[in-house]
Amino acid sequence: MRFLIRFAPENSEFKVPYNHQHYLQGLIYRRIQSVNPELSLALHRPKVPKLFTYSLFMAENRRFIDGLPYFIGAGKAFFYFSTPIPEIAEAFIGGLLQNPEVILWREKFYAETVRALPEPSSYSGKTYSTLSPIAVTTLKPSFGKLKIYDLGPMEDKFYENLKENLKEKYVLLYGKNPPDEFEIKVLKAKPKKFEVKPGIYQRAWHLVFKAYGDEELLKVGYQAGFGEKNSIGFGMVKVDGRREK
Repeated sequence: MRFLIRFAPENSEFKVPYNHQHYLQGLIYRRIQSVNPELSLALHRPKVPKLFTYSLFMAENRRFIDGLPYFIGAGKAFFYFSTPIPEIAEAFIGGLLQNPEVILWREKFYAETVRALPEPSSYSGKTYSTLSPIAVTTLKPSFGKLKIYDLGPMEDKFYENLKENLKEKYVLLYGKNPPDEFEIKVLKAKPKKFEVKPGIYQRAWHLVFKAYGDEELLKVGYQAGFGEKNSIGFGMVKVDGRREK
């Protein structure tokens, strides 16, 4: 299930910091908790994929100023939210509609419309682009300890771990081993570095890629996100050529 959430800003112009995913994560968890506290608690379990993802926060019009850690938005603001779990969708969307006033990074917005978007009729062979960058990591030894290392699409391990992460989500959703049919071909790649918590950074990748494989497995990636840290705002993709407005 995928939703387009549009906001009316209190002011005609508003700031959007480049490192803003954690603000959206907080909004999502707060609205889920207001409707379903038990679900919110379950979603805080460590080291388990949360099975939802969301895009970066966007604006109809944007103005960039060199040297500032934010852009200036104007017009409507919006972002996308996606999950294969109806309970998560009902709690977040229900909580947002019950309390549409939203404070993000000291800017006030009002959730104006929430629109459910149709799913693609098929997934294999399509070209995808990221609505939020894809993060993939591994552990590497460093001075006698294992250290988290951010992988990129120039490394074979990136594709291996991307596939294993997708299969793990499939098992969580369907309770059975997934088919081993998954391959992506990266067409464009651009690295981005985000501060996900104070002093903690994540390198991730905006990608355009073609995906091939089992339809159900690819659907999991489309709905729950590709790669890791989807609940922190990474790994949401769209099918190129589809109108998602």
